[in-house]
Amino acid sequence: MKALVLAGGRGTRLRPLTHTAAKQLVPVANRPILFYVLDNLAQAGIKEVGIIVSPETQKAIREAVGDGGRWGFRAEYLFQEEPLGLAHAVKVARVFLGESPFVMYLGDNLIGSGIREYCEAFRAAKTDALILLKQVEDPTSFGVVELDGNGRVLSLVEKPKHPKSDLALVGIYFFSPKVHRAIEEIRPSWRGELEITDAIQRLVENHGEVAGYILKEWWIDTGKKDDLLAANTLVLDEWIARQIDGDIDSASQVMGRVVIGKESRVQASTVRGPVVIGERVVIRDSFIGPFTTIGNGSQIVHSVIEHSVILEGVLIENVDRLEDSLIGNGAKIFKDQATRQAYRLLLGDDSVVEL
Repeated sequence: MKALVLAGGRGTRLRPLTHTAAKQLVPVANRPILFYVLDNLAQAGIKEVGIIVSPETQKAIREAVGDGGRWGFRAEYLFQEEPLGLAHAVKVARVFLGESPFVMYLGDNLIGSGIREYCEAFRAAKTDALILLKQVEDPTSFGVVELDGNGRVLSLVEKPKHPKSDLALVGIYFFSPKVHRAIEEIRPSWRGELEITDAIQRLVENHGEVAGYILKEWWIDTGKKDDLLAANTLVLDEWIARQIDGDIDSASQVMGRVVIGKESRVQASTVRGPVVIGERVVIRDSFIGPFTTIGNGSQIVHSVIEHSVILEGVLIENVDRLEDSLIGNGAKIFKDQATRQAYRLLLGDDSVVEL
């Protein structure tokens, strides 16, 4: 089995951050989202991975992932010039995929488990497709699936006005080579894209066997700021163990599950986990609250931060309270100490904000 990872697109929902960074490389718990995807593929035993990249993402993705050797697989990069839909990405990858069954994994999706069991279920069932599903509160925002009593897919509709169920498509799909014929038979949707939901529906109409598995664990599409912060919270809450490699002075308190990287210093500050602090970070006269990650080389001075993702090389000084925020690489935030206020910010790389 091969894997197809989608790491293209323009990341419009995370702008301005994605004007200068690929959305798949935005960190959760100080690791790029894409790396969790690649971890799952490696743990499932996948040895050949095709990565769809776009003009906006190709350089950064190639530099971050390399040849895939650190995961024990071979990575091949496949160029998609325009984001013309998930099914179009499969067309772009046609030569790479050949006649192999494959798993297609959206590079900005996170789930609370591995995928090995689903790989094994797909191989054992010998179906034409196996799709992962999750119950959601507002199905009109997703591809929606209707199942029969045996877990067989009856229909799929992209963003229906009147959904037949509350089961949304998770961004992980398993396909046999029959999906290529189905894609050739569909036409672009009203959005001008080749929809993977239409291709799966065509498999169903052609009397193919399409199975649906309802995901028990959490699933988050990290395409928006609040979703990315939620993913950061879940990863910190479930996967982080205490590890202190930096220095903590006697005037500081570090409580709970906290990771502090090498050459980082905590001075006259309080850190309350779960928190991940990268390498060469300085925390001085500050409070770092739960569900916060701080990237390498950042400095937090006389500030309060909670439930936020701070990328690399950031300077935050004299900010009374920063919460629910996503701050890009190299950003600088200063504040006049004469006023007191809490802030929620989404800043792109190298921004400068004087409050």
